[in-house]
Amino acid sequence: MTDYLFGPVIEDDGVLFRLWAPHCKSVTLEIDGAPAKDMDRQADGLFRLKVTGARPGTRYRFLLPDGLIVPDPASRHQPEDVFGPSEVVDLSTQKTRDAIWRGRPWADMVIYELHVGTFTDEGTFRAAIDRLDHLGNLGITAIQLMPIADFPGRWNWGYDGVMPYAPDSRYGRPDELALLVQAAHQRGISVFLDVVYNHFGPSGNFMPAYAPLFSPHHQTPWGDGINFDDAQSEMVRAFLIENALFWIGEFHVDGLRLDAVHAIRDDSEPHFLHELAARVRERFADRHIHLIVENEENDPLLLERGQPSTNTFDAQWNDDVHHALHVATTGETFGYYADYRDAGAALAKALAEGFVYQGDVMPYRGERRGRPSAHLPPSALVSFLHNHDQIGNRAQGDRVMAALPEQALAFAVSLMLLSPQIPMLFMGEEWCSKKPFPYFCDFDEELNAAVRDGRRNELSKLPGFDGEHVLDPTSAETFRSAILDWEQAGSKHGSTWIERYRQLIALRRERVVPLLARMRQGGRYAAENGVIRVEWPLEDGRHYILVANPTSHAVSAAFEVDPIEIIYALGERRTDARGPWSLVFGVTG
Repeated sequence: MTDYLFGPVIEDDGVLFRLWAPHCKSVTLEIDGAPAKDMDRQADGLFRLKVTGARPGTRYRFLLPDGLIVPDPASRHQPEDVFGPSEVVDLSTQKTRDAIWRGRPWADMVIYELHVGTFTDEGTFRAAIDRLDHLGNLGITAIQLMPIADFPGRWNWGYDGVMPYAPDSRYGRPDELALLVQAAHQRGISVFLDVVYNHFGPSGNFMPAYAPLFSPHHQTPWGDGINFDDAQSEMVRAFLIENALFWIGEFHVDGLRLDAVHAIRDDSEPHFLHELAARVRERFADRHIHLIVENEENDPLLLERGQPSTNTFDAQWNDDVHHALHVATTGETFGYYADYRDAGAALAKALAEGFVYQGDVMPYRGERRGRPSAHLPPSALVSFLHNHDQIGNRAQGDRVMAALPEQALAFAVSLMLLSPQIPMLFMGEEWCSKKPFPYFCDFDEELNAAVRDGRRNELSKLPGFDGEHVLDPTSAETFRSAILDWEQAGSKHGSTWIERYRQLIALRRERVVPLLARMRQGGRYAAENGVIRVEWPLEDGRHYILVANPTSHAVSAAFEVDPIEIIYALGERRTDARGPWSLVFGVTG
């Protein structure tokens, strides 16, 4: 691990300890069972000390001049949570066991988002391994782990992490994460990791006490922005970019999903995001590495294709498909869903061009949103019926789509899995799980009280929220309510839905994936009398087409279906009408 500027370096006769603390004139290293020792300060504020005899398993902390004792911000393992000592970990043997795997092409992806702590009863990396055969049989080609960077407390969604290099100890030791990745690869399943580079959690982050991690130069929803472009920002950028390289290099994950990149503020050149992508592409040019973003601004600049393309990202989560499909199937128009009230037209546009709002004023936001995206290939977008946000940002964390009538849900699932955008499932949806996924966290009592008030007051404008009936996000009951109901997967109802998903994913792999390489741009769409038609052009002159009725009633047919070959059909279709929740996918000349 000598390629990294941060964290311990294991050498033949000991360990080199390092801490970047430019605010400090001195730092003392404390190692369990040994006298404290002063570290050597370099001109750039990096403190170093080689300790002969230290080895993997050694626990250590740093003592600052004001008496504050802190863990290593680049700790690889925190066995006693984020306030305890750090532990030296050797990952080299785990990495070499997985050296043959080179990943899968992006077009192959059928992603499965999961939260390690609630995916199984045990909530561990090892327990997750036991469920990989289920995912492999389903046809899943990638799992996406919600953030695992060490967070304070007993449970958390993961977006309050403060130790970005340390897998949370509640899920297991680092070598057990490596075993999960290897086990997935053995089944042909890629592994993506959700990472958070726009903020740090509110508890357990000691870095501001000794380094300029934040800067008032930019403000974010969490306060001062991370210091990407102010004084001494070079080391802050390196700390996070090397973190991306660390996960991919040391654990052999196949890519990253970057949380809320619209909140990463950087006025310098190159922008932090472009630099990160370029560094990742350069370091791992011999592997299929994929980078995904969540971007509320719907800005396609991060997704641009062409040459050079080493500093861009593979895809972005497409909330617009979700929102339009949600309104079409549920009829809910509360909050931001009101902006998708014309659900058929919005759905057709989101499928054809990517973004519904491409510079238009979005009433819910009260400002313009997005830029034109029709020039992007459909595979630059990730579509879904559920994700952690769309479930968890409801008062009860309920899975609204899972409660749909069977015909409407079958329509939504078919549309999501057979459209050319990359599909993503949320854990349990394949058996139509009704288990909620509410927001949960576990801080000290003062911060817990602030979180409870925040959920009640600040999020009241979101769909499904009622200020008097918001679950307590800090309670053990709320956390436990989210643990998956695997027993339902084996029920008659669950098995029926799993088989439906399996067949559709197999059909996608056989018939849709081969077309994606021929789709260099978005398509065109039309919506009339409730029926929508989308055509995605192929380079050979053909078109992949969809004709659908995303409503609960029959409508007169406004469009002729003229495919040379029908790939999939659902529901009633006559020459003069389209039945409720009916669709046809096909290829035409």
